[in-house]
Amino acid sequence: MSVNYKMVLEYDGSRYAGWQRLRTESQTIQGKLEMVLSRYAGMPVEIHGSGRTDAGVHAKGQVANFYLEDKRDPEEIRLYCNTYLPEDIRVLTVEEAPLRFHSRLNARSKTYVYRIEMGEKRSVFTRRYTYGLGKPLDLERMKQAADYLIGTHDFKSFCGNKKMKKTTVRTLMKVEFQVSGSELAIRYTGNGFLQYMVRIMTGTLIEVGLDVRNPETMPAVLEACSREAAGFTAPPEGLCLEQVRYGS
Repeated sequence: MSVNYKMVLEYDGSRYAGWQRLRTESQTIQGKLEMVLSRYAGMPVEIHGSGRTDAGVHAKGQVANFYLEDKRDPEEIRLYCNTYLPEDIRVLTVEEAPLRFHSRLNARSKTYVYRIEMGEKRSVFTRRYTYGLGKPLDLERMKQAADYLIGTHDFKSFCGNKKMKKTTVRTLMKVEFQVSGSELAIRYTGNGFLQYMVRIMTGTLIEVGLDVRNPETMPAVLEACSREAAGFTAPPEGLCLEQVRYGS
């Protein structure tokens, strides 16, 4: 009987075309993991991620699961992966999971953090992980706007896939703002996120913080169910999948 394994990993997405394996692109996180795991198992292995991070997006707590035909030592799997994976992908933990566990379908909530440098230039050491806006933002206005987004809504206006056929209703549980020096971190926790959703929400909140749009327009943006109603899509380098939660 096959055995299901749960993996938690981190990666710098700067040079990757995103999580999802692509036929025409070898530089994907899923592709790299499957190549190493298949070599380890001596047969093809498919890995399922909790979410498909976009090209250039990072992760500190991505969760994935995969099946092996034989029972293996989880620590042996972790060490093997870290030996042969590129240096910008690291497996943090591997453990045996129930056969029915699925990293995406069983996720209860996810937290993404988006980092913005408001100072004139990004730090040399964090430039890959922050958006260099280079302008001060009005946090009180941004918080007012974010309050309208919290709750269960149709987030179609914040979806980058205009041909999305599945439901675009999601629950945004909280939006938190944290300032450290000239850097602003915005944390979004929700039960799931649409393609580019966090980046579009961030772009919209930035426009509010720059006094380009009013906080009170958020309900109208949601009701429009149109991508054109929301703000710009913030660039990928500032975004990181921070944590995926399971259970009650």
